Amino acid sequence: MARRVSMPAADDLFRPTSDTAAAEPAPEQRPRRVRAVADTNQDQGEPAGPRKPSGRVRHDEKMTVYVTSDELLDIEHARLTMRREHGLAVDRGRLVREALALVLADLEARGADSALVQRLLDE
Repeated sequence: MARRVSMPAADDLFRPTSDTAAAEPAPEQRPRRVRAVADTNQDQGEPAGPRKPSGRVRHDEKMTVYVTSDELLDIEHARLTMRREHGLAVDRGRLVREALALVLADLEARGADSALVQRLLDE
């Protein structure tokens, strides 16, 4: 007769593994962070300067963006070029966040004259 294997329950698999994880508040009780970069310096009330990407941090929000196969190849080519020619090992997400930060900073600084507005008007 075959022996039945005992598998752990889901609660055992996904339980906290340390005391610090148990002390963390539930996700709905955590304060929500809306932006990765603040608009002003809280201590002095001055502008924070140019927009900066969030970089390599744990991101709480997710957005799905659909791209064509050619656009995906362009992103991957840019990533490999940055690694090969500039010694920068970045993933596609970081590359997209950096590009987004540049475009949004340009929009904020130049308004209607920004490259983003001009490209969208040309469509």
